Amino acid sequence: MVYTISIGSNEQRKKNLSLARKRLKELFPGIRFSTEEETKPLYFRRSSLFSNQVARFISSSDVAEITSCLKAIEREAGRMPEEKKQEIVRLDLDLLSCDDTVYKPDDLKRDYICRGLKEIE
Repeated sequence: MVYTISIGSNEQRKKNLSLARKRLKELFPGIRFSTEEETKPLYFRRSSLFSNQVARFISSSDVAEITSCLKAIEREAGRMPEEKKQEIVRLDLDLLSCDDTVYKPDDLKRDYICRGLKEIE
């Protein structure tokens, strides 16, 4: 199965994206990453910038297993549920699609994701 994910951070961005890339490479050796892109926050009042990337990989694991792996990496970066109210995103790994199934259709319309997808195709 072909998985597409987005990776984002607005807190210790370089460190947390580096951690995500490292862990994802360990889990999915053939993973391809788009260039990291800096964006303004979309829905937050907090003005801190985000670093974002898109990645694509192949895995025989099912969606539940992949989601579990992504959440484990977020926790390793120190993501805490209570920080959501403070608009702190240490690391956010979202499953955008698996093969022809789209999980985040609105996200796939974002400019930085569209650019990233073209880059990793």
